[in-house]
Amino acid sequence: MEFSPEARIAEIYKTLAGIWGPQHWWPAQSRFEVIVGAYLTQNTSWSNVELAMRKLRAAGVLSVKGIRELPVRKLQRLIRSSGYFRQKARKLKRFVSFLDQQHGGSLNRMFAQPTSVLREQLLSLNGVGPETADSILLYAGQRPVFVVDAYTKRIAARHAILAENASYEDVRQLFERSLTGCAVMPAAAMTACGPAALQPSRMSLARRSGRVQVFNEMHGLIVGVGKQYCLKARPKCEECPLRQLLPAAGLASRVGPDSPGI
Repeated sequence: MEFSPEARIAEIYKTLAGIWGPQHWWPAQSRFEVIVGAYLTQNTSWSNVELAMRKLRAAGVLSVKGIRELPVRKLQRLIRSSGYFRQKARKLKRFVSFLDQQHGGSLNRMFAQPTSVLREQLLSLNGVGPETADSILLYAGQRPVFVVDAYTKRIAARHAILAENASYEDVRQLFERSLTGCAVMPAAAMTACGPAALQPSRMSLARRSGRVQVFNEMHGLIVGVGKQYCLKARPKCEECPLRQLLPAAGLASRVGPDSPGI
């Protein structure tokens, strides 16, 4: 039986949610911490970001005021573990300047903007691409915007949902459309597990609409599959919880043990 791309995406969510439960994304104690993390996670692993965040927190500067007043060289030293630390320090300073100039330094004012308007404002900032902008909107702003990353595109291609060269916007809009009718996982229904599961945090437990919660959880679930099973070079399809949803025809030739990956 053939399934539409929308049905395939909904089934992926249902399957992973049933196995792994809530993933408690994004791990942060404040909206600004989410924003800083969205910048720092560019081109690096989350473990490197966590180290930088701990140093910022220990220095007492993990706030709008803290980043505003911190000399750029000291900011660079604190976030060095995240890689590209000089560029990222400039980006964080630029974001705070944008917040000051456009929204009076207030995150409340910034997030009071319509989603489409705020998304365009964020994308206009140097160093902010769609994934960073959407991470800020979804995880800090609780907006119904799905975050597309490399794992999302890889899994979508291997499950014959979209071509691997599909644009970010095509992938985002398809996932948003497909997940809109999905049920929210009860937060207390089961213990979170899986490769990307995190401990609950203030931001992961923030109040949000059902649609936003589903987008939030789906991104975390996809990260778990991408990190553990849907590897770029040597995917572990036989071990993957989504193995029964893979298209049967030509699977071995596409993602066999010697495949270079997507």
